[in-house]
Amino acid sequence: MIRLLLIFILTSAIAITVSASSQPVATIETADMVVVNGKIYQKNPALAHNTTMAVLNGNIVHIGNASTIKTWIGTSTQVLNAEGLSVYPGFIDTHVHVFEGASEIGADCELDPALTLRQQIPLLQECAEYLNTPSQWLIGYGYQLDALLSGNTPFSPRNVLDELFPANPVIIMEESSHSMWVNSRALQLAGINAASEHPVGGRLMYETGSNTLNGILFDNAGDMVMELAWNAQQRVMQRSYNGLLAGLAALAENGITTAGDGRLYWRRGWYQVWQRALVEEELSARVALRPWIYPELPIAKQIAKLQQMQSTPSNSLLFSNQVKLYVDGVLHFGTAKVDRAYDWSWQNNLPKGLYYIAPAELGQWLKALNNIGYGAHIHAVGDKAISVALDAIGQERKANNKQLFSLTHLEMLAKKDVPKFNAFNVHADFQAGAVFFAEHSWAKDYIGRSRAKKLLPMRDAYNSGANITFSSDWTVNDLNPLIAIANSLRERKKQGLPDFEQALDAATINGAKALGIEHLTGSLDVGKSADFVLLSDDISRLNPRQIEQTDILMTVLAGKIVFEAE
Repeated sequence: MIRLLLIFILTSAIAITVSASSQPVATIETADMVVVNGKIYQKNPALAHNTTMAVLNGNIVHIGNASTIKTWIGTSTQVLNAEGLSVYPGFIDTHVHVFEGASEIGADCELDPALTLRQQIPLLQECAEYLNTPSQWLIGYGYQLDALLSGNTPFSPRNVLDELFPANPVIIMEESSHSMWVNSRALQLAGINAASEHPVGGRLMYETGSNTLNGILFDNAGDMVMELAWNAQQRVMQRSYNGLLAGLAALAENGITTAGDGRLYWRRGWYQVWQRALVEEELSARVALRPWIYPELPIAKQIAKLQQMQSTPSNSLLFSNQVKLYVDGVLHFGTAKVDRAYDWSWQNNLPKGLYYIAPAELGQWLKALNNIGYGAHIHAVGDKAISVALDAIGQERKANNKQLFSLTHLEMLAKKDVPKFNAFNVHADFQAGAVFFAEHSWAKDYIGRSRAKKLLPMRDAYNSGANITFSSDWTVNDLNPLIAIANSLRERKKQGLPDFEQALDAATINGAKALGIEHLTGSLDVGKSADFVLLSDDISRLNPRQIEQTDILMTVLAGKIVFEAE
């Protein structure tokens, strides 16, 4: 059990009345919750002595000491005795796949990313046990393409699935979600064959030296088939809802009180699932929903639906003021858009990667989105993609577009583009908690040793004045925000942020700025939402290893306990 004392005073009085006669002369409103005996983290060193905090109607109304808190405690006040533990602002993850991270859909068939194609066969045979009808889609997860196709295997990925699942359509998502492994039945239902063109933002893969599809689909080619599979699932809305609640619980367990949704596939009914969680008061985090821009559909076919989902930040726990837009793919599949050709790539006749949305169309999208109140959270990995995205935003700034823009991933950020983040007011989002944050050798085969060494130049972006945010991209990386803070400190003399305070800001207030809600949350200040965490130690005094081992003991959102460790 955690070392916390939570006292519930159950009588009904809600005010202290001071009276010199039978008539009241003053009424002091008391708090719904107070925290006592805590170490309340505030950036101002002059406030470091504060040990108490009062919460009323979900907001912080007082921060002080043992003597100043007394008047806030009434007969119905919930008193939380922190017993000397540290109280920090709730963490903000600006790019996390809450909906997909813990989804029931796909959980019936999990592969091992380290295994070859032949070695995956016993796991696939186990997956067959979950199929009930010949037409039922099987959705799986967890292969890694390098391992799957290693050893000059004579097997075709598509043929392996065809032999195991001759009637059922099958789709299996790779770890990063940027490729899918499908069988012939799935291709047939999607209308894809050897004569098909590569779809916008995607690629089809063929057997070596032939025009026979091998069952591997990259980027949007795979997304389009996954949409068919998802929408065909049995009890899809209820299972989606169950997955969402599990994802929200995972956020709370990791001290995350605010999240920027990684993407909302609105043609899969995900918006309605989120709205159900709001109506049923099951939200345990404040979430910025980001509707997906479908690269294969024209603007005119999407803009009306996007407008229906748009909402500005308010007291609601759900809002939608940015879309999710991909400019390119990923380096390890050769689909990130690069300025100089890849040294090696999975893609034939695609030396510099691809665009999901071409530069000319990107500018049109940003204009159309501005007209309905949307900014954009933009996936950009390759140096060419990053440059194109920043320049498109720069043009919009010249036209007085004041929407929120952020770029995420930023693996190949070129020096010439670094100043544009500050100049164009674009937030720079990094997955500092990734295992590859400081270790870039994985990329040398694709882009060469010289370019690989320069990946993820977060410190350069910080030095230029950019607002740096941390995100997990969960489940690609660990959800725990303390890992990002620790990694940044490990690299503080290289690509990390210079000190603890800046790393904490990247995991809290900077994220609030990027989401347009710094007036609501991101720091422990009077007037802001009571979003905070209780930690087992004071992470400002710890080394990186100790920071990432610190326990989240309690998470509070708007004055409501949403997680408490056992």
